[in-house]
Amino acid sequence: MADMAVPQEQPVARTSGKVSLVYPGLAVPFALLITCFAAWGSAANLTDVLVGVFRHIFTMSNFQSALVQFAYYGAYFSLAIPAAFINRRFGYKTGVLTGLGLAALGGFLFIPAAGLLQYGFFLLALFVLASGLSILETSANPFVIAMGPEQNATQRLNLAQAFNPVGANIGVLMGAVLILPNITPDSAKATMGAVQLHHAEQSDLSLVLKPYTGIAAVLLLIWLLIAFRKMTTPAERSEATEVRKGALGRLWHNPHYRYGVAAQFFNVAAQVCTWTFTIQYAQEVVGIPVARSGWFLQASLILFLIARFVMTYLLGIFRPTKLLFAMGSLGVVLALIGVFSPNLVGLFAVVAISVSLSLMFPTIYGVALQGLGDDTKFGAAGLVMAILGGALLPLVQGRLMDATSANVAYIVPAVCLALVAGYAMFDLRTARTHQVVATGHL
Repeated sequence: MADMAVPQEQPVARTSGKVSLVYPGLAVPFALLITCFAAWGSAANLTDVLVGVFRHIFTMSNFQSALVQFAYYGAYFSLAIPAAFINRRFGYKTGVLTGLGLAALGGFLFIPAAGLLQYGFFLLALFVLASGLSILETSANPFVIAMGPEQNATQRLNLAQAFNPVGANIGVLMGAVLILPNITPDSAKATMGAVQLHHAEQSDLSLVLKPYTGIAAVLLLIWLLIAFRKMTTPAERSEATEVRKGALGRLWHNPHYRYGVAAQFFNVAAQVCTWTFTIQYAQEVVGIPVARSGWFLQASLILFLIARFVMTYLLGIFRPTKLLFAMGSLGVVLALIGVFSPNLVGLFAVVAISVSLSLMFPTIYGVALQGLGDDTKFGAAGLVMAILGGALLPLVQGRLMDATSANVAYIVPAVCLALVAGYAMFDLRTARTHQVVATGHL
């Protein structure tokens, strides 16, 4: 694909004029990795539902409930560098297995959390789950890139990431069907005594338990399928045993990578802000009942899923950063409609932001890692650490929402998406040095 350098040591078949998506013998491992993308999509977007759920169960502010996202995405930041060392020392497959195992443990920790009825213990379980997913994502994304020619790495990663919203829709569907309709209404709580209120909280928290234990069981199954499968890429087989020093300095002095990390920070921030507060927007701005509000987040993620596959196709025609600029600009417009139209039109615009978000994560990832060679594993860690944006900016949006309103607070994702569009413009206007750029894109 456009802008992707071709490593000399990896064979690229050109007899038919078409580059294969993955190297021979890696089709099944690639399919197994796709299941990982779906699994962490379920966990991540079920977390979006939890923000609203905990706000009702524990009676807290939007800022306090946003600590769910802080625990989740803060874990991503904390574990990315350890994951890079695991990948460098033991390979991508070990990193994937370590992440799957730790994430499964976090899912099962929801069992004692539901018994203790402590918000802090739920945050701990979520932190452990997300720690595993951080290692998993730090390993799986560059693993996908290494499974085929660098020419089409961005398209291959977009295809794998297209299954992330498949899992995300399953996660939100579990929230919309199993959790939100069965939450004890605030009006009913107001008339309850202390004992009744305690039983209601127990019942509500048990609803959270079931989806997460199910996710943990699926993660264990994927672990078993991957553990007994050979999954080594040509790059890992030929990689030198000595680690090149100075990776941090080289990465910092690469502006396409450095600004790519910043763009990923604001992309994830925009994504988490948009999805975290879609349900609150529906409830507080438009007046949608709690039992039905989850379906708007579901609709948003369905759009995300459809758009991800469409964008994967379009990446075969257009330069990735041209699409990134177009989608970033569209996202800004939609977010501003959400700000200035506090009605059903604004809600539809908030839902539609997912169309612009669909392209961003894998495209920024692929463009920023382009041509890094031996520094790719540590470069991947930096891009996963950028997920910290999903921990910090929802707190800003939650605080702004408490001070103003749900619609005004959508100025936060609007600013984030504008900065992502700025990165795309930078890449389009700045030439990369010492790289062979593939042609054939508009």
